Amino acid sequence: MAKAIHSMIRVLDEERSVAFYQRAFGLTVADRLDFPDFTLVYLSNDDSGFELELTVNKGRTEPYDLGDGYGHLAVSVADLEAEHRRFETEGLAPRKLVEFAPAGTLVARFFFVADPDGYQIEVLERSGRFS
Repeated sequence: MAKAIHSMIRVLDEERSVAFYQRAFGLTVADRLDFPDFTLVYLSNDDSGFELELTVNKGRTEPYDLGDGYGHLAVSVADLEAEHRRFETEGLAPRKLVEFAPAGTLVARFFFVADPDGYQIEVLERSGRFS
């Protein structure tokens, strides 16, 4: 079976992005590989073996066009309301809390937040299929 190990996003400012993911999700640098034209920074935490790979293309000054194909990353948390309050306190600009129950049955509770490069991250309550 395949095992998901990482997802890669391109970022403009390594320091700004690493600081955001540390403050927002407790991700820290697990590895950093520096090459002549780009740097790869792998972020992780003790809750999962999955990593976020930040690719920093050296010399790039223009923001990346995220296009219309990218969706979002998702993480789960035990206490959604507490995390939402913490994000607000940290100045991370979380969007509103949502209870998704299209047919009257609760499917998920979540909020979204954007990272410094505009990537959307869904923060889901750890329950149901998102335990």
